[in-house]
Amino acid sequence: MLKFLNYQERGIVSSLELMRAEITRRIYSLELSKTRDVQRIQSAVNCLDIDPAEGKYLLSGGADSGIAIYDIECKPAPSSFTCPLVCSVNRSNSVAHKYSVETVQWYPHDTGMFTSSAMDNILKVWDTNTLKPAESFRFDKPVYCHHMSQIATKHCLISVATASSLVTLCDLRNGSSTHTLKGHKGSVMAVQWSSKEEYLLATASKDNRVMLWDVRKSKASLMVLDQHNGEKGATTTEAVSTAHNGYVTGLCFTSDGLHLLTCGSDDRLRLWDVVTGRNTLVNYGKVINDTRRNLKMSVSCDASDDLVFVPSSGEICVFEIHSGRPVVNLTGHYSRVNACTFHPLFQELYSGSNDSSILIWEPEVCRDQQPAMNKKEQKYVDNWSSDED
Repeated sequence: MLKFLNYQERGIVSSLELMRAEITRRIYSLELSKTRDVQRIQSAVNCLDIDPAEGKYLLSGGADSGIAIYDIECKPAPSSFTCPLVCSVNRSNSVAHKYSVETVQWYPHDTGMFTSSAMDNILKVWDTNTLKPAESFRFDKPVYCHHMSQIATKHCLISVATASSLVTLCDLRNGSSTHTLKGHKGSVMAVQWSSKEEYLLATASKDNRVMLWDVRKSKASLMVLDQHNGEKGATTTEAVSTAHNGYVTGLCFTSDGLHLLTCGSDDRLRLWDVVTGRNTLVNYGKVINDTRRNLKMSVSCDASDDLVFVPSSGEICVFEIHSGRPVVNLTGHYSRVNACTFHPLFQELYSGSNDSSILIWEPEVCRDQQPAMNKKEQKYVDNWSSDED
């Protein structure tokens, strides 16, 4: 690290390159934390979310219908630390969900509000201070997933995926949920707003298809993603205009919003160009996906080569997004991993599992390890040393 700082002082690398190199080193060295854990109170952990406003609070939803909030900030860092429970809504509470909580999400701009959806057909908008629902949206069928845009400034829409073939948009400003998107032929398993365009929404369904929508135009989708890029004709027995050869259960936009990652029950992970809708044909190999619920993937940001974290049975598979190269399999849970979420401020990963635990994966602490440099930076560096034996 000191050598890299010396390169910066001499003008060989910029401050931005130094930061990017150190972030890259940190996310490539993730390992199970030896000194930190999260207080265990729930049964199976189905979903997680870190508040984007402060990066201090972790929100979790469980199979026992409970919701919990943890303080994950640790200052100053002691030798060992258990992230404490701040507050919770357990199943005995009259305002709690009746069945398994499938998705939780913080309000993007502050920690005063969060949302949750469950198999009891209800999406709830919570006041964090009172731990009571400020608004509830009821649906005819169980809710698999919901998502609120992190970048929207002109709308407050929550997209909701249910066991029906319709995608419902709930407006927080007026409490209505009348706007629906029609196009899928099976239950919608996942929804995700773009991290770049506030009106762009991706949806995935049991009909094996992934669709991109401009929600200002509800009559038809912008495009239906085709895994064959239109090269399969009508004479083939394989279905055209399908993203996977099985249910599509997971969606995740890259941090720059230019690509979309999808995961299906065909044990395949695919990367799509959002502008053209083409399959980039990056080969990630076989990624076991034996869940029939929404799969909650996560991606890193600000690194030289960003990574995607995919829950796969009892472990988390980590790949380079654009090359497909496997980096590591994070193993520590004793049962199926249901969700993972990346902390962009500290380059940490949090994962929840059916074993009731939330694990923390943090960068390896190694003073001698140098930040990763890309090829442009490496060509200015020689191997000369002034040390004398």
